[in-house]
Amino acid sequence: MEKNEGKRQRGSSKAEDFITHPAQADRAGTGLKKESLGDRIKQAREIHSLTIQELSDRTGINADVLKRVEGNKMIPPLGDLVKLGKALETGMSYLISPGTDRPMSVLRTDQRKEASRHLGKRAERYGYFYESLAPEKANRSMEPFMVTLTPSEEVQPSTHDGQEFLFVLQGQMMVQVGGQKEYLGTGDAVYYDSTKPHFVKCVGGRETKILAVLYTGRQ
Repeated sequence: MEKNEGKRQRGSSKAEDFITHPAQADRAGTGLKKESLGDRIKQAREIHSLTIQELSDRTGINADVLKRVEGNKMIPPLGDLVKLGKALETGMSYLISPGTDRPMSVLRTDQRKEASRHLGKRAERYGYFYESLAPEKANRSMEPFMVTLTPSEEVQPSTHDGQEFLFVLQGQMMVQVGGQKEYLGTGDAVYYDSTKPHFVKCVGGRETKILAVLYTGRQ
């Protein structure tokens, strides 16, 4: 992750307002912190007058995990973001970034921001990083991400609303949906229902890069 810090700091313009990892720097030296994913989740929860425990009961996400997420100490996996968006009646897209109401959104390479499922060494252990590829488009029906799978022995199946499309850009991976398991290489693709228990994992001991598009259904 240290190698990417320089890139993050050099990344310019509006995309920095819509990063999905906790913001560390002040906005343009004004002393105002950038709004983070954890901030938006907390604000949405408070708007609905929910306690953390009540949100935990709605989503099935551990209350201690939610506290860490709201405190910007942990980034939730994508499946949990889908559950949070539904429970808070905001949609996953708003939690990642509200975006702006424009007909077209362009994201330049140097504007992309990386988020990790977990921070620090724990991220390497559990394993994946993701970057939103459409953070400035409001009212998104799809959620495109660049995902980097890192070698990890631990896998945690996920179940949530919607469907997913994955395209392998580099490396090899294993995907399991229900009782079906498949191995994919560069150029291979898979489409599945997210309502079935599923997980993906890189194989071969090297990182795997994939394009992932999530459709979470209408709110």
